[in-house]
Amino acid sequence: MFFSGDPTTRKRVDLGGRSSKERDRQKLLEQTRLERNRRLWLRQQNSAALKIQKYFRGRKVVEIERSKVREQFYQTYGKHCQNVDRHCFGPDSEFLRQLIFFINARNINDFSILVETCRLIQHLVQDGGDVVGLFAGMDYLSNHSLVVYRLRRLSFACIQAIHHNRNHLKAQLLITGEESSASATILLQALVLLLDPKLPWACRTVGYLMQRNVFSLFREVILTAKENMDGKGSSGKVSALEHVLACMISHVGQSPCICSNVDPQWSFSFQILTIPFLWQTFPYLKEVFASRSLIQYYTNQMALCVQNHVNVLPTDILNEFPGYACILGNILETTSAALSQPDCSFEMALDLAAVTTFLLEALPPIKSSSRESSTVGEDDMIVGDEYVEIILDDNLKQQITNAIDSRFLVQLTNVLFGGISMVHGSHDEVPDDKEVAAVAAACAFLHVTFNTLPLERIMTVLAYRTELVPVLWNFMKRCHQNQKWSPLPESFSYLLGDAPGWLLPLSVFCPVYKHMLMIVDNEEFYEQEKPLSSKDVRCLIVILRQALWQLLWVNPSAHPSSGKSISNTSGHKRHPVEAIQSWVGTVASELLSQLQDWNNRRQFTPPSDFHADGVNDYFISQAVMEGTKAHDILKQAPFLIPFTSRVKIFTSQLASVRQRQEAHGVFTRNRFRIRRDHILEDAYNQMSALSEEDLRGLIRVTFVNEFGVEEAGIDGGGIFKDFMENITRAAFDVQYGLFKETADHLLYPNPGSGLIHEQHLQFFHFLGSLLAKAMFEGILVDIPFTTFFLSKLKQKYNYLNDLPSLDPELYRHLIFLKSAYYGSSILIPTFAMTQHYKGDISELELYFVIVNNEYGEQTEEELLPGGKNIRVTNENVITFIHLVSNHRLNFQIRQQSTHFLRGFQQLIRKEWIDMFNEHELQLLISGSLDSLDVDDLRHNTNYAGGYHGEHYVIEMFWEVLKSFSLENQKKFLKFVTGCSRGPLLGFKYLEPLFCIQRAGGSVSEEALNRLPTSATCMNLLKLPPYRSKEQLETKLLYAINADAGFDLS
Repeated sequence: MFFSGDPTTRKRVDLGGRSSKERDRQKLLEQTRLERNRRLWLRQQNSAALKIQKYFRGRKVVEIERSKVREQFYQTYGKHCQNVDRHCFGPDSEFLRQLIFFINARNINDFSILVETCRLIQHLVQDGGDVVGLFAGMDYLSNHSLVVYRLRRLSFACIQAIHHNRNHLKAQLLITGEESSASATILLQALVLLLDPKLPWACRTVGYLMQRNVFSLFREVILTAKENMDGKGSSGKVSALEHVLACMISHVGQSPCICSNVDPQWSFSFQILTIPFLWQTFPYLKEVFASRSLIQYYTNQMALCVQNHVNVLPTDILNEFPGYACILGNILETTSAALSQPDCSFEMALDLAAVTTFLLEALPPIKSSSRESSTVGEDDMIVGDEYVEIILDDNLKQQITNAIDSRFLVQLTNVLFGGISMVHGSHDEVPDDKEVAAVAAACAFLHVTFNTLPLERIMTVLAYRTELVPVLWNFMKRCHQNQKWSPLPESFSYLLGDAPGWLLPLSVFCPVYKHMLMIVDNEEFYEQEKPLSSKDVRCLIVILRQALWQLLWVNPSAHPSSGKSISNTSGHKRHPVEAIQSWVGTVASELLSQLQDWNNRRQFTPPSDFHADGVNDYFISQAVMEGTKAHDILKQAPFLIPFTSRVKIFTSQLASVRQRQEAHGVFTRNRFRIRRDHILEDAYNQMSALSEEDLRGLIRVTFVNEFGVEEAGIDGGGIFKDFMENITRAAFDVQYGLFKETADHLLYPNPGSGLIHEQHLQFFHFLGSLLAKAMFEGILVDIPFTTFFLSKLKQKYNYLNDLPSLDPELYRHLIFLKSAYYGSSILIPTFAMTQHYKGDISELELYFVIVNNEYGEQTEEELLPGGKNIRVTNENVITFIHLVSNHRLNFQIRQQSTHFLRGFQQLIRKEWIDMFNEHELQLLISGSLDSLDVDDLRHNTNYAGGYHGEHYVIEMFWEVLKSFSLENQKKFLKFVTGCSRGPLLGFKYLEPLFCIQRAGGSVSEEALNRLPTSATCMNLLKLPPYRSKEQLETKLLYAINADAGFDLS
């Protein structure tokens, strides 16, 4: 009752919310479960021990019996078969029965007996000639079961003996039959004899061997033999091992063969073809495999595995020799001969495309030194949590790339498209299943090829030597017009899953057609309307525009499910659908941009056809925000957005930068005294050292006239605009030597500028920063650049199409040569020219060199290393044309363009310029070439000092301004704003708005004799109240043509 001091008597309280009975119940159940599992484990352990003991006792008994039979064999036939004669191989003899019972490939004595037996068989057959009679006696039909049983066991024993002793026999495995004393050769020659297709037991024997997975044994034998080759190929003679393989691979279960089908995992396809460089070791086997029936069977077998995504490849030999790459190289090396056969079937081409597509998709990209930048990056292989780069052996890469040559591409596309007409009846006709299968096979193969092999090796062939472009376009046009894109066949579903049907055709059509347009000349495209008519090109623009909008705006991140990839290629690789969506987004935008360039050269469709339908104010507001879908579209496909909207975005970005700088107070005010008659020298000496921050800041100029007197006027921005217009006119004048002029009076850097100015590159840097400053401040300058130079501001390459503006004569000569390539083509394109060179170009004695002539100094440059020794031929003339165009349009002006770009990018970011094409960029720099829109200016004009819109002086003023020539209108604009061109988007964006102020106060004679004056910093015209239109016109013309600088005001 009372506390005794012992704390142990205190009542325990469980705060867990459960009673002790419940806790004890759970504990009991857990103990019971563990006890039950322990008893189960003991039963399983005892059962396993019994099975092991049973198996061991059985094996022990069998070994004892084999030893007894072996002893009997020795007593009867001798340890070296010295008592064996012809009758011992008959059905009534015990010789073969005892031998196949006790034979053990690991036993050296048994191996010797087996070799001696095979030697006897060969001698007896050579002496008697009757193989069937040797083993079956006089009546094969009654003894065939026994004979087949013995011979297939004997054949398997020979293969086992070779396999188990392969390391000791590796020097003998590939020797020919002439050296018949070698043990391995004797065993292999016996197999050749026993597996002869003419023998009645051949099919059943080979079928038995394949069920025992002998190709996996042969694989290890061949790999061991190749280790002993020291890199040497075949000796030219057929080895016995090669003969055995050739006998076996012909048994494919087709008439007259009655072999049952074998598991693909253990078949010749996946056990032997996965050996690197198989045909170097076995050239005769390559000939046998390349026969139409065999390659068609094995290709179909592999295609079925691809459809089911079966993991069938053996373990890789080395990391640089993955099985999927080895089998790809071996298949490709043999298919060219099969595809060239006139009876090559459409089904085989489909299977071949499916297999090679699946294997190529697993490969890491194989890049060349000149690989184009648009291709995808290197793959990785995941090991644990670490990434290990997959690097193929160089020789294996070479085998694959050499196999996918122009001949292979032409043959494959010919077979696939052989039954498809380029002009496919009615446009209402939906493509049939065969056409869908052919297009899917060709596009799937080429898509993965584009992302694996160097593009420059295959694009020209596809563009000019196949019917790929017309066939694909005909297919896409009909699908588009019928609003029904057929789904892909099941064999290619792992690439796209349930992605839209237009994705795969576009992934191939866009880069090939884009490559074709790089060398199509203007006459072909505009006059002959080849390779596509202008109507078709307009339809193509719609397809590309809708596809891009779908990919980039509607559904940019949807990646449908697809199948799993091949074994041993657990790559850290982008999802196939995600990869193809990204690829199509890139190539479609590049092609649409290129078509826009063609439209800018000569309009064949309204510019609005390139604009997406869904661009609205919300989209524009999103486009200026990084990380949004609209911003991504602005970067990747800016042509989908109307030009005026992009200009607004551009000007808002510039304004934002200026406001941020002003808010931080980092703008500095730099003042410079500039002599008008030495404007370029003074500006370069004083401004070339300005930092990027100084260039962003305010720059104020004071002009000094020819008498050394500072001109009147305070620079509130107007004098600086006048300075910018004058210095750009002086700097870009061809007389100064930094720039040259085309026949169309367009400017481009002078390749020989270094011969005139020692510091020419520094001048180009300075001019780049000057142009950027003009754009940064929104000042338009009248500098017409060539398209190929403007492309340098976008860091783009120029191609043949841009050459006419630079050198029309050279362009005509190159086009004249281009037709010779058509003449040597396997397929002559439908757009071949009417006038062309019909002979052999090599007779013209042209070499891969070009002669530069600058100011009378001639220099010769090689277009390729060793080019002076490389003659231009019909086969390489396309490369020659590309290199000549590249030299004139890119290489010659690379230094000048690079330094100009560095100066330009001090103020104008690359992503801002990338929003515009070259034609639009010229508009940003110089504004429109159209006449001044007087009505727009009048609509956006303010009045002061008593003037208003209906005042009689104002009415006269607008009538006079409208009557001016374009030149005088530009002078007037320069007089009042400091720039001869108005804002790009109209005078609504002139800051501040144009204003006309009454000058002179009362209408006195003194006031009426005054000239109009201006304040360019305020865009202000001070106009006296003239009484007549004639007086106003005379005074205004005198003022704008006085060329008195700012002294007039």
